Amino acid sequence: MRVRPPWVSLLLLAAARVSAQSDAEVSDPMDLQVHGFVSQGFLVTTDNNYLAESESGSFEFTEVGINFTKPLGQDFRVGLQLFARDLGPAGNYRVNPDWFYLDYRYRDWFGFRAGRVKLPFGLYNEVNDIDAARVPVLLPQSTYPIGNRDYLLAQTGGEVYGYFKLDRAGAFDYRLYGGTIYVVAEQNSNTPYRITRVNIPYVAGGRLMYETPLEGLRAGASLQRISMDLDLAFDSAAWMPLQMAGMLPDDFNGDVAVDLPVVLWMGSIEYAAHDLQLAVEYGRWYVKAESDVPALFPDVEQHSERMYGLVAYRFSEWFVPSFYYSLLFPDTSDRTGRDKRQQDFALTTRFDLTEHWLIKLELHYLNGTAALASNLNDNRPQRRLTRDWLLFLAKTTAYF
Repeated sequence: MRVRPPWVSLLLLAAARVSAQSDAEVSDPMDLQVHGFVSQGFLVTTDNNYLAESESGSFEFTEVGINFTKPLGQDFRVGLQLFARDLGPAGNYRVNPDWFYLDYRYRDWFGFRAGRVKLPFGLYNEVNDIDAARVPVLLPQSTYPIGNRDYLLAQTGGEVYGYFKLDRAGAFDYRLYGGTIYVVAEQNSNTPYRITRVNIPYVAGGRLMYETPLEGLRAGASLQRISMDLDLAFDSAAWMPLQMAGMLPDDFNGDVAVDLPVVLWMGSIEYAAHDLQLAVEYGRWYVKAESDVPALFPDVEQHSERMYGLVAYRFSEWFVPSFYYSLLFPDTSDRTGRDKRQQDFALTTRFDLTEHWLIKLELHYLNGTAALASNLNDNRPQRRLTRDWLLFLAKTTAYF
């Protein structure tokens, strides 16, 4: 039986301890595997509130999870993870099933999962909930935005997967999936409307990874399409002037429906061997918003560009530093101005104090304000926020 490679090769032991989807964990076919983690972080910025009220320093950076997996014979497995977090205005310690699945592996080249299954997007989307399986506190936010975690971590539906060996030419690892995503809409106080309903009729996509004959070197591509429908309820102060001007019908009551198709793609290259990890990813995300009341909610079509490069090196069993450069352009048709880009230079030091306890320190220099939320910054527009700023994070995680 093939043992699948870990999501982050440099951190094989840590990932195997906390990842409930790693085949290497199962020693007895009937063992119940139980793993959990508790993380507490702190973040502070020199300017601009980011993710939380960070200018004054914030401890609203907590993650708690516990997962269970149970083999049901040689080829079947079931799993479940419960997760809660608090990150500024998001989460508020709501306990949700992060993922759950029934997994049947017929052969190495074909298997099937059903349930709420992690999305195989890019190199590291599947470790967004496993702090011990990566070096950075925050994965590059241009590619793995933590604010969109509920939309990007997992989908409810089915997935087929497989692994093909090519002898000396390497191997291919494929995953194809389809289903939906259930989310609780987070309200934004900076908008003149409330989101009353979020419906995702379907999400579909796949990832193909090629493992080259060179040890530790792999490359691949990910593609995902999401169909999303939103119902918005606008405040009367926003629409009544338009109604009085004859731009809206007399019976309009403030309700707007928005169709929001999204297409994401990503190209990935990683080298992870001999204590060294190198990774580069580049992608584009396409969003088109079509409203049934364009006078109040205009139609929008936007392409964003996202990329990063990362290097990490394990100097010892207890010390691993990393550095990455991340770049985000929310709209490729307009790259001028501080609100049209965000560059992120991030340096992390990871200390594994014991087999089950780690501490991370991370410093970011950021240029640009494209990823900042106006509602966390006194409703000031992004173009009026400080262009150059620093972010410091400290995080400790205990896991078993």
